[in-house]
Amino acid sequence: MAQFELIMPKMGESIIEATILRWVKQVGDSIDIDETIAEIATDKVDSEVPSPIGGTIAKILFQENDTVPVGAVIALIDTAANGVVAQSVPLEAVASSNGKAAIAEVEATLSPSILESVTIGKGDTSRFYSPLVRNIAQQENITVQELEAIEGSGLQGRVTKRDVLTYIDNRQKQPAAPAPSTKPTAAPITSSAPAFSNGQSGNVEIVEMDRMRRLIADHMVMSKQTSPHVTSFVEADVTELVKWREKVKGEYLKRYNEKITFTPLFVEAVAKAIRDYPMVNVSVEGNTILVKK
Repeated sequence: MAQFELIMPKMGESIIEATILRWVKQVGDSIDIDETIAEIATDKVDSEVPSPIGGTIAKILFQENDTVPVGAVIALIDTAANGVVAQSVPLEAVASSNGKAAIAEVEATLSPSILESVTIGKGDTSRFYSPLVRNIAQQENITVQELEAIEGSGLQGRVTKRDVLTYIDNRQKQPAAPAPSTKPTAAPITSSAPAFSNGQSGNVEIVEMDRMRRLIADHMVMSKQTSPHVTSFVEADVTELVKWREKVKGEYLKRYNEKITFTPLFVEAVAKAIRDYPMVNVSVEGNTILVKK
C-alpha cells in the first residue's frame, strides 16, 4: 500500500494558516477522488478539503479546532497501487484567470469527467456544490431544483455526498410523482430560528456565535489591549481656513473637476504637527517605544 500525504491547502495569497472545523472522514473510512475529507476555515473564507486521490484514511494528524500552517501534512491516505490521482489546478491560476484564454488553460488541465461535474448546476443558484456532488447529480439526472431542495448536513448547510446518496435512495423508494402542475405552489416555510431561553420569561434569545463573529470579537478585544482607545478634544479657530476654502473652491472645481474639502488641510496640519512633536507618532512594543520616522 502506498501512502499519500494530504496537506493544508493555501486559500489565498495572504493566508498562512487555517483552522480545521470538522473531519468529515475518520480513520479507516474509504475516500474517493474529490470527496470531501475535512472542512476548514481561515480569517477570510470557509472551505472544504477534497481528496486528490482514492483510498482509505490511515491517520489524522490534527484534531478539530486545531490551527494548522499552510503546507503542513494534516492526514495520511493509504492508496492502492493503481490509485488514480486527480488532476489539480493551483488556486493561484484560478484566482488570476482573466479572459477566455486563461479559462481555457485551466479547463485543459481538468479531465472530462471532472470538467462536466464542475459545470453541472450552473444557473440561478448561488449554493456551493463540490465537484463530487455535481458529478453524482449528473449521473443520477438530479436537477438543480432537486439539489436546492436537499437539506445539507455539511458546513453552513452544504450538501455532501452522503446527503445526495440518501436522497437518491429515498427517491427510488417513493412512488412516481404526478405530473407537475402549471399552477405555482407556495414553498414550505421552515423555521431555523434558535430556541428561546427559558430564563427571563422567554424574552432572552440565545444565539451561538459562528467562527467569524468570534474572530471579530477577539480582534476588537485585542485592539483595546494593544492600543488603548483615548479621545481628546481641543478647540481650534479655523475661521481663516473656512474663508480660504470659500475663496478657492470655485477655481479648484473648475481646474480639477473635484470639490475641495477640509480633509487635505487637516492632513497637512497633522503632518506638520508630527514633525514638530515626533513623540506623537509612536507605538508601544513591550516595554519599548517605537518612534516612526
